[in-house]
Amino acid sequence: MTQDQLDFLLDDKANRIGALLLHLAATEKLYQLNTFENIGPDALEKSPAFKDWAVPMDLGEPARKAIKGHTLDYYLNLLHESRDRTLAEFRKRDDAWLLAVEKSWPWGQTNNLCKWFHVTEHESHHAGQISLLKSRVPGAKGNAQ
Repeated sequence: MTQDQLDFLLDDKANRIGALLLHLAATEKLYQLNTFENIGPDALEKSPAFKDWAVPMDLGEPARKAIKGHTLDYYLNLLHESRDRTLAEFRKRDDAWLLAVEKSWPWGQTNNLCKWFHVTEHESHHAGQISLLKSRVPGAKGNAQ
């Protein structure tokens, strides 16, 4: 995709494809901090790393203003870096870590398996949004002008 296609804005309430890609990297990064570095949800929001990822994590108007002007390689590199770290960290852990119960998670008692399933589910959801937006980009291959 070109930079213009990544920056395409369907309407004033939509997210750009680039912003959604960065949002996926942010989601993975923040779940890494929580599950691999044991930074709880309250502490996470106060961490410098959260501040770096807050805009793409929350999306909305701040992201519409700030996240644009990047190439596809920019987004893909961030996504690959995040995923590579996730896979490397998973290799260090066992089923006991995956199933360890955390009682203080915002949505209620959970474990790392559920958290990472949520990340995967989240990615699938936004992949659908990206597909829809991609189909609406004026001039994109296969789209009506």
